[in-house]
Amino acid sequence: MHWCTREHGLIRTAAKGARRPASPFAGKLDLFYTADLLWLPSKKSDLHTLREVAVTDFRLGLQASWPKVLCASYFVKLLESAAEPQTPIESLYDLLRRALDFLAAHPPSRKALLHFERELAHDLGVQGDPATPPITALRQMLHRVPPQRDALWQLLDPTPPPQPP
Repeated sequence: MHWCTREHGLIRTAAKGARRPASPFAGKLDLFYTADLLWLPSKKSDLHTLREVAVTDFRLGLQASWPKVLCASYFVKLLESAAEPQTPIESLYDLLRRALDFLAAHPPSRKALLHFERELAHDLGVQGDPATPPITALRQMLHRVPPQRDALWQLLDPTPPPQPP
């Protein structure tokens, strides 16, 4: 499992025994949940052992539609590609939490997508010229963005703009 934490940044954990019947992790490990974690740091790798999970927000509204899941997964993938593992950056944690909370309660939109990209570029210090789209600055920094961005962009507004007479 991958987690975005306020105190430790992006971390990876293994939940030993999670698939066993009567596992203490049953119903607690799913996409986009917010949870309090107890984990044992590994001394040999970046894969830590998950000990306990207490879900604080299931964000059930987020899993109500494919566009919401696609948008949330894009936000997560973009943040993962931009952030250094195990480096706490509280503003990135807060940005992701706010974005997921928004998507749980509202349909995704191009405005929400652009807002997330703008905030991420700002937090990373790569925005530069305000006339430059944030995705351009992020592409320059990351060399590529998650592939679902183009599909998401089309899904959120598939109709072409009206042509002038």
